[in-house]
Amino acid sequence: MTVAPRDEWRRPGPTAQQRRNDLWLGLGMTVLALVSLTLAHSTGAFLLGSPPSGAEQLFWTVAVTVPLIWRRRWPVTTLLVVSVGFIAAQARSAPETQFSSWALFCALYTVGAWGQDRRLARRLRIGVIATMFAWLGIYYAITIDQIPPGAFDGAAGPVPPVLAAMVTGVLLNVLVFGFAYFFGETAWVAARREHELRTQAEDLRRSQTESRERAVLGERVRIARELHDVVAHHVSVMGVQASACRRVFDRDPAKARTALTAIEQSARTAVDELRRMLGVLRTTGAADAAPPAGGDVDRIGELVERARAAGLTATLGVYGGPVVLPESVSQALYRVTQEAVTNTLKHAGADLLDVRVRYLAREVEVDVTDNGRAGGRVDAVGLGLIGMRERVTAHDGDLEVGPRAGGGWRVRARFPLAAADPPVGTQREPHDEHQPAGDTEVTA
Repeated sequence: MTVAPRDEWRRPGPTAQQRRNDLWLGLGMTVLALVSLTLAHSTGAFLLGSPPSGAEQLFWTVAVTVPLIWRRRWPVTTLLVVSVGFIAAQARSAPETQFSSWALFCALYTVGAWGQDRRLARRLRIGVIATMFAWLGIYYAITIDQIPPGAFDGAAGPVPPVLAAMVTGVLLNVLVFGFAYFFGETAWVAARREHELRTQAEDLRRSQTESRERAVLGERVRIARELHDVVAHHVSVMGVQASACRRVFDRDPAKARTALTAIEQSARTAVDELRRMLGVLRTTGAADAAPPAGGDVDRIGELVERARAAGLTATLGVYGGPVVLPESVSQALYRVTQEAVTNTLKHAGADLLDVRVRYLAREVEVDVTDNGRAGGRVDAVGLGLIGMRERVTAHDGDLEVGPRAGGGWRVRARFPLAAADPPVGTQREPHDEHQPAGDTEVTA
């Protein structure tokens, strides 16, 4: 995640709309303060003593409330101006106190909610609150001797009336300043959390985009691998058959006709496989996409028949008791065998091919060998070998590819099976009467 540490995060400045809202707030507070000043004159309730001149009263009323226009743009400056104006207005006995107190509350809240430097914001708010309580103590000390003798004639409570009035004033200020501090801090924390959520959401969207891109890339690689397996095998078979047809076209028309028939069949099979593969890729539901389990491994015999039709002496042996394989494992077995047969046809110059499928206790194995030359095969960077390794690795299997000690080439892929799969049955003989090519030793 790219979320900045909380102590280092700075809240972005106010938007244009927020600045317009502050303008209307400051002007509205000023108008209401002027109305409150008019009402105070109308009632004659001058709680702070004899007021100054009318012009000075207007000045202090405006000086305390108008700075709210810039409260979110310059919160620290606004709080300092409002605090100084508030104390000065009370020192001069300005009669408007209601909305001036709310202006001070708003300025304190704004520093807590919008102050960029959190340490400065905390110190400034604590300093202003301490100053206000100091001023309250000074005010009580100055005015306590000016209380009229009959001001508390109706007092009947257990607490002395002067003390009760002072405690009430202190508690009211504690409540006002405490709420201003608390709500300001809460607003800043809420803004920081909203920023973190937006950043995390952006990171999540970016991660999802990258995942989709990787999925698309993986799908392209899978399609390329499938196309390579399908096209390369059948085109190789058709190439071998076409070469045989060319050599015997004039001498033995019957063999040439057989070769052309095999070419036609390979072309149709290639088209059918391409349609099948594209049908699976286009399917939206997993239930519709999955062919019957074990279907691909049962088609290995077709690969052997095509190799035999291409002129190779090919045999197929199935050992152990066949089990129902997962569709992905069955398809991987088929594709690995297809690639191995294709390489034999294209690169080996072999005339013997042996394919063996072994159902072991906890594994299924395919072993393809030939008696061709080892040189000229697909190397470690070839797409065919890469495709085989990807298929085997995807199922946590093992792949062995390389020349055999007795000559020829071997491709052996082993796939683990689930522990619940049935154990091995009795070994069965090869499907063809021909013996395996080259080294016939079978290892589990």
